[in-house]
Amino acid sequence: MEMKKRISLELRNRSPTEVGELVVDNCRSSDGEVEGLSEEFTELEVLSMVNVGLSSLSKMPLLPRLQKLEVSENSIGGGLSTLVEKCPGLTHLNLSSNKLKELSSLELPLIYLNSPDPRRRRRQVLLAMMMRRRKMMMKSKALKERKRKWGFPT
Repeated sequence: MEMKKRISLELRNRSPTEVGELVVDNCRSSDGEVEGLSEEFTELEVLSMVNVGLSSLSKMPLLPRLQKLEVSENSIGGGLSTLVEKCPGLTHLNLSSNKLKELSSLELPLIYLNSPDPRRRRRQVLLAMMMRRRKMMMKSKALKERKRKWGFPT
């Protein structure tokens, strides 16, 4: 069953604003993205999308009250930083049995989840992003210096 159809069935004649928990496990995402979920789900606190064929969460809508997100047994490989802005209330995240390529893709979401104060979370995320950028700049400068030292064109 497609994800959009499953979400409409799970509504059971309720409006999206009345839904606090939504379980769409074992249905199918046609393009590997979140489908059928919109910003109308303003009261959604628990969302489970286990084994639905997700490869990305980039199309995740803004869900300000979402606290628990279950996305295990999918093919998610990265791009988790969108959760920081799309799910500001997130406290539990299950990514088990996915295809994460690098642990660094978890860095921002984990920093964000670890702090109970949203303002502090944002500061921590910004600090982590600045540190990552500085680290990349330092690597770039060091590489240019090595190239210059060994006579390679820069």
